[in-house]
Amino acid sequence: MSSVSEGRFPSSSVPSITRTPRRTTLLTGDGVRIEAVYTPCTAGSGSAGGGVPGETAVVLAHGFTGSVDRPALLRAAEVFAQRAAVITFSFRGHGRSGGRSTVGDREVLDLAAAVAWARSLGHRRIVTVGFSMGGSVVLRHAALYTAPEAGEFTGEESGTSGAERVGSRSGPRAEAHTAHEGRVTAHIGAHTDAVVSVSAPARWYYRGTAPMRRLHWVVTRPTGRLVGRYGFRTRIHREDWNPVPLSPVEAVPLITAPLLIVHGDRDPYFPVDHPRMLAGAAGDGAELWLEHGMGHAENAADEGLLSRIADWTDSA
Repeated sequence: MSSVSEGRFPSSSVPSITRTPRRTTLLTGDGVRIEAVYTPCTAGSGSAGGGVPGETAVVLAHGFTGSVDRPALLRAAEVFAQRAAVITFSFRGHGRSGGRSTVGDREVLDLAAAVAWARSLGHRRIVTVGFSMGGSVVLRHAALYTAPEAGEFTGEESGTSGAERVGSRSGPRAEAHTAHEGRVTAHIGAHTDAVVSVSAPARWYYRGTAPMRRLHWVVTRPTGRLVGRYGFRTRIHREDWNPVPLSPVEAVPLITAPLLIVHGDRDPYFPVDHPRMLAGAAGDGAELWLEHGMGHAENAADEGLLSRIADWTDSA
């Protein structure tokens, strides 16, 4: 299982924001087909942060074994759609998407495709919100994909059917990525403008709780992967990470976008030292919410919490 090295994927360029729901299939940089759903803002203005009405889209990244049609993600999408357009998608190996789950490694390509699609629909400001595995993915994505600098050549050409050319990054940030994940390139338009990570791990290979020991069994053992496929409808890649991707706690210091870390104090998977480690690594670059009585990820996020997160995305 090779770590991420972003390629190119086709995307259409639409000059105005679409107002109708749609379901589509996206193609990631490594050629995996990802199911995605667009939900337009249900509010009258659809504005965020005092910006142009409808300019913001929120991209929701589900947890392991989730998908676009799971009730918890649908509930979250409904709450966020009251303030902004929403894109949901199924990670590789989940739902109707192709490929196999790499449990947070190459899933950054899936998120990048969803973000780029949001921009192609006319949204100028993108907020990524991830839960559990999706929470680790939004952190790595925000570190790997950065907004183009002023005057930087984007590689976009007229009459190219919206395909985006990929160019290599340079400098300390790219060197840090390269040390962990090999050659790093980025798609223009695939970056995020604000990040929310909910119930994410700080470090890989954590086995300190019973649920995480069971999850490792599902991911690493042939019988476990069968349980994942037929019990949880999740197709899991059989190969180990090689190389090991940048961990969430290593990614956080590289994030320049506004960052919110949300975690429950009754999370059965990752205890509160994980969010505190992430917040510590971010320094003054992140806000930490420790939610009293909350469990794990989107299934534990009630409407009140989702509404507060949505309010934060408005003002970030």
